[in-house]
Amino acid sequence: MSSVKQYLAFVKPYKWKILWTVLIGIVKFAIPLLMPLILKYVIDNIINEEDMTDAAKINELFWLMGIAFLIFLVMRPPIEYVRQYLAQWIGNKILYDIRDRLFDHIQKLSLKFYSKTKTGEIISRVIHDVEQTKTFVITGLMNIWLDMITILIAIGIMMSMDVWLTLVSIMLFPFYGFSVKYFYAKLRRLTRDRSQSLAEVQGHLHERVQGIPVTRSFALEEYEQDQFDERNENFLQKALNHTDWNAKTFAVMNTITDLAPLLVIAYAGYQVINGALSMGTMVAFVGYMERVYSPLRRLVSSSTVLTQSIASIDRVFEFLNEKYDVTDKKNAKELGRVEGRIDIENVSFHYDEAEEEVLKSVSLNVKQGETIAFVGMSGGGKSTLISLIPRFYDVTAGSIKVDGIDIRDVKARSLRDNIGMVLQDNTLFSESIAMNIRMGNPHATDEEVVAAAKAANAHDFIEGLAYGYDTLVGERGVKLSGGQKQRIAIARVFLKNPPILIFDEATSALDLESEHIIQEAVERLASDRTTFIVAHRLATITHADRIVVIEDGEIKEIGSHAELMKRKGSYYNLYQVQNLDNHEYMET
Repeated sequence: MSSVKQYLAFVKPYKWKILWTVLIGIVKFAIPLLMPLILKYVIDNIINEEDMTDAAKINELFWLMGIAFLIFLVMRPPIEYVRQYLAQWIGNKILYDIRDRLFDHIQKLSLKFYSKTKTGEIISRVIHDVEQTKTFVITGLMNIWLDMITILIAIGIMMSMDVWLTLVSIMLFPFYGFSVKYFYAKLRRLTRDRSQSLAEVQGHLHERVQGIPVTRSFALEEYEQDQFDERNENFLQKALNHTDWNAKTFAVMNTITDLAPLLVIAYAGYQVINGALSMGTMVAFVGYMERVYSPLRRLVSSSTVLTQSIASIDRVFEFLNEKYDVTDKKNAKELGRVEGRIDIENVSFHYDEAEEEVLKSVSLNVKQGETIAFVGMSGGGKSTLISLIPRFYDVTAGSIKVDGIDIRDVKARSLRDNIGMVLQDNTLFSESIAMNIRMGNPHATDEEVVAAAKAANAHDFIEGLAYGYDTLVGERGVKLSGGQKQRIAIARVFLKNPPILIFDEATSALDLESEHIIQEAVERLASDRTTFIVAHRLATITHADRIVVIEDGEIKEIGSHAELMKRKGSYYNLYQVQNLDNHEYMET
């Protein structure tokens, strides 16, 4: 299905309102078409009427102007208001629907998509490109029809006055058709290229603004300026290419519209001199040339704008058509609250088919309430394995079962309702602390929020802030320390109260004091829940029921801390290295 057809699916619910807007618009645009007729009547039937006295002429002129003022002063303004309001209301409502659908789409896209797509580019499509599509509704579905109908009505009136002069008036129309066909195919491609290069600038800018601390700390200002200039210059070149072709388009179109009135004046003047045409008719025709060619100019301008909006429509629906890597089956069922037994059976996984497997036939049976710790060198597959449990990705081979049910047979959302996660770098939103804790349960009471904060050892530091739970944390929690952010993240998991917990290096980036406070909260949270911990510091997981050593995507060892230390294998070696490092650190 083409992007325009997909867009029209969003337009369909408003088709009757669009029809009413067009009908009201026809009345609005038809009223000014009376002006040349009024002028013709004044010249031919009043001023040049030899059988009327001056007093009679003035009297008829006043009556005619009175009616004209009534039409233009009383009738036209409310018609204009209603048409403008309806057109803008429809356009904005359609954009609302599209953005609403896009946000829902954004939340369903896989982490794989986000790993290779810049945030700024996504924002550019949702904000800039969607806004550009409004022109398709206002111009393409309304104004173009109004302009075409206006031209047809004007030509009809002109034909009733003089057929040959009308044919002279429209003899350049075919050149418009050829010009539009020639210029606008390329203009659409140039518009799309320009939009893409702008999205690249926005994506780069968004990323670099977030990374300002890195730029400053490494004194990379000049290097980053060069990087931005490169992308900005690329956008400039695309914009200039578009401008150049657009300027050529308008030069040709405006030349045609300028020539047409000259032809009319020449032929009509000749006819008036020969006595074959009245002066009023000539003046009226010149007036109608403006009424015909102004809409025609708008049609040309509309073609340019429509080309730009269609290019934006292409980009919007290219994004909206992005496939989901993780989808629910048609007959997927709600999982409900689980006990927490998890069976990982011969699981293999790779991110892309061309890449090597990250996990290779991993099997692990976890009892309800058991704490499992995953350790090993970076890149071994620990974080990948735990990301398969909430179905951030689907397994390539094998299966993962919760309470004996394959997680691919249930709705992903109902599965995630049973899982609470605390990561190394938890995202906090730039709102209040209370709101960030409520992410675990948006309907929680203030008392429940405070209780969760106390359980996470966060209440005391929150109370010490100027505005307590109403304190705004800034973008990504920039106003809080790493330990404070982690405690907020743990508090919202307490509030969610899930039967399954996942901690992915939740304390690895913290100082020893913060780690101790958070470790205490983690152990309290993990009590009687099935818990998975990915840990860098082995001292923090010695209490785990079982420790799983993963290397090169395979399980190398499983056992308690004591059992693995006795075996003196991979875990023992890792533990000894960390103890040696800690010992040397203490001596220094």
